Amino acid sequence: MSRRDQMVNKIKDLMYKPEYIRNIGIVAHIDHGKTTLSDNLLAAAGMISSELAGDQRFLDFDEQEQERGITIDAANVSMVHTYEDQEYLINLIDTPGHVDFGGDVTRAMRAVDGAVVVVCAVEGIMPQTETVLRQALKENVRPVLFINKVDRLINELKLDDLELQNRFIKIIAGVNKLIRNMAPEQFKEEWQVKIEDGTVAFGSAYHNWAINVPEMQKTHITFKDIIEYCNEDKQKELAQKIKIEEVILGMVVKHLPSPKVAQQYRVPKIWSGDIESVEGQGMINTDSTSPLAVMVTDVSIDKHAGEIATGRVYGGSIEKGSEIYFVGSMAKARTQQVGVYMGPERINTDSVPAGNIVAITGARGAIAGETITDADHKIAPFESLEHISEPVVTVAVEAKNTKDLPKLIEVLRQVGKEDPTLRVEINEETGEHLIAGMGELHLEVIIYRINDKGLEVETSEPIVVYRETIAGTATNVEGKSPNKHNRFYIDVEPLSDDLMNAISEGEIEEGRVKGKESAKVFQEHGLDKDEAKKVWDVYKHSIFVNKTRGIQYLDEIKELLMEGFESALDDGPLADEKAMGIKISLMDAKIHEDAVHRGPAQVLPAIRKAIYGAMMLAQPTLMEPMQKVYISVPQDYMGAATREIQNRRGQIVEMGQEGDMSTIESKVPVAEMFGFAGDIRSAAEGRCIWSTENSGFERIPRELQNKIVKEIRERKGLSPEPYGPDHYLG
Repeated sequence: MSRRDQMVNKIKDLMYKPEYIRNIGIVAHIDHGKTTLSDNLLAAAGMISSELAGDQRFLDFDEQEQERGITIDAANVSMVHTYEDQEYLINLIDTPGHVDFGGDVTRAMRAVDGAVVVVCAVEGIMPQTETVLRQALKENVRPVLFINKVDRLINELKLDDLELQNRFIKIIAGVNKLIRNMAPEQFKEEWQVKIEDGTVAFGSAYHNWAINVPEMQKTHITFKDIIEYCNEDKQKELAQKIKIEEVILGMVVKHLPSPKVAQQYRVPKIWSGDIESVEGQGMINTDSTSPLAVMVTDVSIDKHAGEIATGRVYGGSIEKGSEIYFVGSMAKARTQQVGVYMGPERINTDSVPAGNIVAITGARGAIAGETITDADHKIAPFESLEHISEPVVTVAVEAKNTKDLPKLIEVLRQVGKEDPTLRVEINEETGEHLIAGMGELHLEVIIYRINDKGLEVETSEPIVVYRETIAGTATNVEGKSPNKHNRFYIDVEPLSDDLMNAISEGEIEEGRVKGKESAKVFQEHGLDKDEAKKVWDVYKHSIFVNKTRGIQYLDEIKELLMEGFESALDDGPLADEKAMGIKISLMDAKIHEDAVHRGPAQVLPAIRKAIYGAMMLAQPTLMEPMQKVYISVPQDYMGAATREIQNRRGQIVEMGQEGDMSTIESKVPVAEMFGFAGDIRSAAEGRCIWSTENSGFERIPRELQNKIVKEIRERKGLSPEPYGPDHYLG
C-alpha cells in the first residue's frame, strides 16, 4: 500500500475521533511565508517531496497564483501527524495575505478553531498581520505565533543572539497587545503567546527549520548554535536536527483546541439558535449522530464535478447521496459526493462527521455563509459572515461577441457565488454589467477567471465607488405624498463618529431594530435614553429614529417608512451613489385615515423625497474610499517615495527609521492609487516593500466635489447638475 493510501485510510479513521482533530488556518501579511510553511508541513506528511518544500507552493495550484507568486484563494488540505505516539488529523487552510483577498480569510476563520500567525522577523507586525489576527479573534479562533525568516536577521542584518532576542520580544509583545485588545473577554490572558510554554516558535520556512523552548530543551540547541549554522551555511544540516513540521505541528496539537473543546465556546458565538435544543447540544458536544449542521465557507466551480461547497460540519454527519436543506434560501438538494481535501484533489468518503471540514459535490445553489441541515430537520442559521472591508473599485464588463451575452450573465453569477466579497450588478434596463471588488488586483484576477471560463470580455477603466453624506443639518423638512394626503416631517444630521465606529465594529448590528436590549448599546454610544429606545432601523451606517408621539396609523405604515428610508440611502440625490453616516429623525406626520390613500405608492415617494430634500439642504458631501499605504524603503529613496504619495493627494501620517530602512505610513485616496505599483517601483528602483490596507471613507476636498459629482452623473447618464431641494419638496 502506498504512503498516500495509508494516509487516506488514517484520515478516514481519525475523522470520527474529534479529540484527535485540529482544524487550523495559517494567516499572515502578504509575503511573510504562509504558503512556504504549508509546503513544509505537507512534505512532512509525504504529500510532496521535501526537496521541493518551500519552492513548490503546492497549495497555490491556481495558475494565477503560480504566475503572481501570491495566494489568492484559501486552500484546504488534510494530513496526519504523530505527536507523542498518538496520531492526529490536521485539517489545514492556507489563506491569502493580500488585502484584496481578505474575504477568504474571514470565511476560512469560520471553518477553523486555531490559527498559526506567521510574522516575518525582518518586517515585524504589518497592517495585514493585524487585520488577519482581528478576523481570527472575532471568530473565537485561538492563535499561536511563528516568527519566520530568522535566517535573514542572521545572514543579512548580522544580528547577534542578544539582538535577535530583543527583536523577538518586540514582535511577541506586539502580538500579545493585539490579542489583549481583540480577544473575547474570557480568553484575553489565556490566549497570550509565550516563549516559555512553546506557543511561540522561531525559524525559516524556506530553509525548513524551526525551534521553540520545548524543542530547545529536547535538542539542547540554542540561538548561538543557530547563528553558527546560518553563518556556516549549514541550514540543511540544521533542518535535519530541528524539523519545522515537528515544531509547528507539535505546537498546534499541544496548544490549539480540538473541535470538542472549541465548539463549546465557538458555537454560542456563531450560531443564532437555542443552545439547549437537540441540535445546539449536538454541536456543543461535537456529536456525529445529532441533527446535521454545516456552515458553508466557500463555493468553487470544478470543470468536471460542477459546484463544490466547502464547509465546517459542526453537528451530525453529512452523507453521500443524502437530501439536504439550505436554511437561507429554503431550497433542497441531494449530495453527490462528500469528502475531505488533499490540496488540489478531494478524497471521497461515505460520510463526514462533526468536527471536520467537508467538500460537498452536488450542493447546487449553496453560497458562502449558507447553513446546511437535514431535509427533514430544520435548524436556526449560523450568524452571517461579516467581511471587514467592502468593495471600492468597479469595472463595467462587456462580452466581446454579442452572442455571448446570455453566457456572460451566467458566468458573472458564477464568479459572484465563488467570491462573496465581489459585488455583481446586472442592470437589465441599461444592459450594463458591473463588478465591484476590493482593489485593482482583485478585479484583474476575476477578469482573468471570466476569460478562463471560455468567455472573451472587455472591461472599462476602473471606476471608484463613492459615498454620499451630509456636513450640516436640516430641520422640519416636509415630504408630501403624490396625493397630498400624507405628510412627513423629518430632521437630518450627520451621525456621530462614535455610532459610526460601533456599526463598523459590529457592536451595533445593521437591520431593523427588534427588542429593547439594543437601546442600551445606542445609549452607550451617545444617544440619549429617550432617543435610544426609538431607533427603528440601522442601514448603511445610518439610523432612522421615530421621535413622533401618538400619531394615529403610524404603526400600520412603519414597514413602508423603513423601506423608503433604505431605498433613499441606496442611491443618494447628489450623484446616485449610496449614502452613509446620516441620522434621520421622523418628527411629525399627518396620515390619511383611509388605508387606500396611505399605501406604498403614496408613502414611499413621500419619505424618499423628504430625505433627498433634507440631504440637499444639509450641505450634501461626497466621500471617497481611502487606503493606508505602508512603504519600507532605503533612506536614499525616501524623498522619491514621499513625492509619489504626495503627488496622489496622499497625506503622510508617520515616518520612522529601522536600521538603514525608512518606513512611511500614509493615507491615499483609492482613486489616485491606479498604477501605483509600477510608479513606486521605478521611484525606488525596485528597492522597496509596500502594502496597503483599506481605511474607510473620508470627505472629498471641497474644490474637487463639483467636478467629481459632474463626472459621475454624466457617466451614469444623469443631468450634469444634481437637483436642488425644491425639486423634491415642491
